[in-house]
Amino acid sequence: MVKLNRVILAVFLFLLTQLPVFASQELPSKSEIEQILKERVEKYEQTVGIVVGIVNEEGSKIYSYGKSSTDSNKKVDGDTLFEIGSITKTFTSTLLADMAAGGEVDLDDSVTKYLPSSVKVPSRNGKEITLRHLATHTSGLPRMPDNFKPADPDNPYADYTVEDMYSFLSGCTLTRDIGEKFEYSNFGAGLLGHILSLKAGTDYETLVTKRILKPLKMKSTVITLSPKLKKRMATGHNGGLEAVSNWDISTLEGAGALRSTANDMLKYIAANLGLKKTKLFPAMQKTHEPQADTGTGKAKTGLAWHILDNDSNPLVLHGGGTGGFRTFAGFNPAGRTGVVVLTNSTKGADDIGLHLLDPEKPLMELKLPKKEAVISTEVYKDYIGEYELAAERIFTVTEKDSKLYVQLTGQAALHVFPESESKFFLKAVDAQISFVRNDEGRVTHLVLHQMGVDQRAEKRKEPGVSLNKRKEITLRPEVLKRYVGEYQLTPQAVFSITINDNKLFAQLTGQPAFQIFPETENQFFLKVVNAQIRFNLSDAGEAESLILFQNGREMPAQKIDK
Repeated sequence: MVKLNRVILAVFLFLLTQLPVFASQELPSKSEIEQILKERVEKYEQTVGIVVGIVNEEGSKIYSYGKSSTDSNKKVDGDTLFEIGSITKTFTSTLLADMAAGGEVDLDDSVTKYLPSSVKVPSRNGKEITLRHLATHTSGLPRMPDNFKPADPDNPYADYTVEDMYSFLSGCTLTRDIGEKFEYSNFGAGLLGHILSLKAGTDYETLVTKRILKPLKMKSTVITLSPKLKKRMATGHNGGLEAVSNWDISTLEGAGALRSTANDMLKYIAANLGLKKTKLFPAMQKTHEPQADTGTGKAKTGLAWHILDNDSNPLVLHGGGTGGFRTFAGFNPAGRTGVVVLTNSTKGADDIGLHLLDPEKPLMELKLPKKEAVISTEVYKDYIGEYELAAERIFTVTEKDSKLYVQLTGQAALHVFPESESKFFLKAVDAQISFVRNDEGRVTHLVLHQMGVDQRAEKRKEPGVSLNKRKEITLRPEVLKRYVGEYQLTPQAVFSITINDNKLFAQLTGQPAFQIFPETENQFFLKVVNAQIRFNLSDAGEAESLILFQNGREMPAQKIDK
């Protein structure tokens, strides 16, 4: 009996040591939260409107500040719709877990099983991509496909078709082993949503509505906006707080197509926490289980959800971003508290969400916005034209309504604001542009100042006439193959050199793959940026290293033996 009492006492003491961790967690006060939101909108001009929702065992609360659009006095609130972007991925993974629980699919089923026989899904070293790999970003598929070339940069996903997706899959060569490494992939998540829809015999919106949104009574969460919901939809804004178009995501819906409100999202978070009783809870719990390391600190990935190790009290979260919105959803399963942050600009919401879940996590340090100078817009006519950053990367400078705009190839036009007569700044991103004149007063080039790097772009004398003198040659496939491999640039950065369709591609860690073009047998150049790569060969003709030439620097990278 004494021994049993000791066991009970030991268990009781163990429980006591755990309780203070949860009981001591306190949310910032109402006035603190309201001050944070007010400063984001007014002092730091990070967004036009912001809505925060908090849910716990005591119920839910909504805090909001700002407007649904710069040209409207309509205030945002818990019923305002926002694009939630990549938070959609967690709905896709919940569908996966629920369908797996019902025996409709298995997490470790091959992707090939569910796609048409005409689609050739890439494999590597005898291993096939599974549904689990897609849900955990470990498939080896890139962030975006190389045939993603939007006709409208302001609505980039609108014209990407199922045929485009199948074409990319069939021609894709994986650059790393399947399951080897976490690499965030919008394409993979979109493919997963497509596969689950095929299996269910319906479209993605119908599937997610039937199996998640209706059971949770999330009536304002949609992809297709009804006339009634359109009236509640916030306008998106870029980082300069200029209104932008909504995104229409069709083929890759499962990666980011949903729009929702704070009130609806709190129902979703409450269900994930078990605060709201639902048959989906076991599937939701499955999505929270760690599946793989992300390579960033102690963070892991579940099925879509990111799991942040928070001193043995993990937080489960996901952010979302589109062309005009930035959103956050997260929760503390042990503390049974969840937070949603929705903004109608691209400047960020993650730090607010994390701070509300754990006040020990600081808010990011923000800079006060630059002040626009008053200058004569007559000088704008000297700046209008094309500036060549690289062979296929052109800055086009235009004027509209006495405002100056800069557009880089493949991107949207951005308003630049005068800091002086020759120097301008962007509000959409942290960057500046200087226009430079020669001794005769003629504008010869511009300089882009961004991330501590100055990049020069020469002004073209004639629109459409390239200044680039580099000439591409043709090399035999066996010559290209000798360069394939991985090259260590820094401890954290590796160049992956691959071949696809007899073309050579270079991909730096965390960046998309870009084609490199031969100008000699071992020297290549990029067209997307002004950079060159030279491969150094051994006496046997095998590649031993490469050198990256960019911005006046030479950066060697040794080939890694694998």
